[in-house]
Amino acid sequence: MDASKGRVDAPGGGRVDAPAGGSAVAPGASRPAGYDGGLTTGAVARLLGVAPTTLRSWERRYGIGPAEREGGRHRRWTPTDVELLMRMCDFTSTGLPPAEAARAALVAPGPASAAARLAGGADPAPARPSTAPGALPVGRGRTEARGLARAAVRLDARAVENLLARALDRHGLVTAWDEVIMPTLHAVGRRWESSGERYVEVEHLLSWHVSTALRRVAVGPAPARGTAVSLLACAPEENHTLPLEALTAGLVQRGLPVRMFGAALPVEALEEAARRTGPAGIVLWSQGRSTASRPLAQRINSIEWGVRGARTAPAVLLAGPGWAGHQPEGVLRPTSLSEALALLSALAAR
Repeated sequence: MDASKGRVDAPGGGRVDAPAGGSAVAPGASRPAGYDGGLTTGAVARLLGVAPTTLRSWERRYGIGPAEREGGRHRRWTPTDVELLMRMCDFTSTGLPPAEAARAALVAPGPASAAARLAGGADPAPARPSTAPGALPVGRGRTEARGLARAAVRLDARAVENLLARALDRHGLVTAWDEVIMPTLHAVGRRWESSGERYVEVEHLLSWHVSTALRRVAVGPAPARGTAVSLLACAPEENHTLPLEALTAGLVQRGLPVRMFGAALPVEALEEAARRTGPAGIVLWSQGRSTASRPLAQRINSIEWGVRGARTAPAVLLAGPGWAGHQPEGVLRPTSLSEALALLSALAAR
């Protein structure tokens, strides 16, 4: 997460843009199974980033419940019901107590009036983008990103942890990073950037849990004997490590040896590590232009290892948006997590 710019990028610097507002299901995004016929409570809970017991409590206490039940028993939430819940979540994320948030959500403008909804009326109009102050638009991210963003704004650590684990388990590392985690980090970063000093706590909590989740999935087979190692580090004075943590997890899952040095590694230390390990590739991450420079890139690209007369130069991958316009000839510039994984896999197989 870039605390100075409020953005997180893929290992190659790819970005996810967001429209001015979010909606229950973004245009072009995958809809949860059964959406058109009404969602189950569990599916709605995943979408919004709340516990199913919370939804049942809101229904019992405040009348925020599904207009219809399947067979008279099972809850089935329509798009109109979900819109009402989204408004409820938006108001609670701004600090309103649940009872006041429920009253505000019921009278706030939406695709159907509260009176019609409570009377069982259903408005077939599509859900409107949420405009409450706590809403975080996540652009083209999957629906899980919306729930993750809402849970982060509420500082609901358990929900954030569970949603991250579920996304990684369901979609795999690359898709979860590209379509759930990164859009959410972008959304939080943009909100932080546009609101002064607010939402810093949201950014820190989300980043910590993302880091924890990535470490938990960094499990794979032992590297084959003789496979060349990859070195991953942030540029000097660069402290944003999450993209490299995602890359580390992907390499470990593939059974490839990796040494992750984290934030702000001095150039001299990286040179020494290369001489000691004989890497196939070196990845140097820079989030912002202030931490990248052409002389730095040239120095990294000149690193060699091995005995005199038989020296070998590792491939250099300059990752992150900070390197735009600074890369010398001969270096690689991956544009995504999947491309960085493919390049390092090929280098290790030589």
